[in-house]
Amino acid sequence: MSEEQLIRRAQQGDNGAFEELLLLHQKKVYNLCLRMSANPDDALDLSQEAFLRAWRSLGQYQFEASFSTWLFRLTSNICIDFLRRKKRRQETSLTESYDDSDEGAELSVPDAQPGPEQQAMTNETKIELARAMEQLSPEHREILQLRVIEDLQYEQIADILGVRVGTVKSRLARARLALRKILKTGNYFDSASSEPVEGEVRL
Repeated sequence: MSEEQLIRRAQQGDNGAFEELLLLHQKKVYNLCLRMSANPDDALDLSQEAFLRAWRSLGQYQFEASFSTWLFRLTSNICIDFLRRKKRRQETSLTESYDDSDEGAELSVPDAQPGPEQQAMTNETKIELARAMEQLSPEHREILQLRVIEDLQYEQIADILGVRVGTVKSRLARARLALRKILKTGNYFDSASSEPVEGEVRL
């Protein structure tokens, strides 16, 4: 059965057809959620929420874009909403900690240095890049995820985000600039402004 047939049957309330669609796309949806949230548990929750919302919204799908594009757009929106809520909670928590005198002064901060077991340069590079991307705005993280990690074409990203290709290119340029600034000021890879080392990701 083709994907279009599965979609049409699912739109008519066929749970089995939707489960087949889920199996076809669950890995990509989970990977997108994982790279956006940087947390496996959050990624699982977000991917489940994405498929639940897809099931509820499936009647609105009109076959104007590919189903994967429609699903990516829905998933990206869920991830961005999650990241915004998480950022607001963190800002509130930090404010409350500083206002509570010395009792809240000790904050949990990730170790900036890679552990001794992370000796393979390619693994260290991925870890550092992921850590740097966590500091980006949700919008910048999203567009870098779609272009650099998912390797989607500009036209596909434009469809997912509902914008023009020119807007995708300008947003991507700003996102890359923001990430390079983070890498440089944070001393990621020991020297982000020097020649790239073996295994380093080019942005």
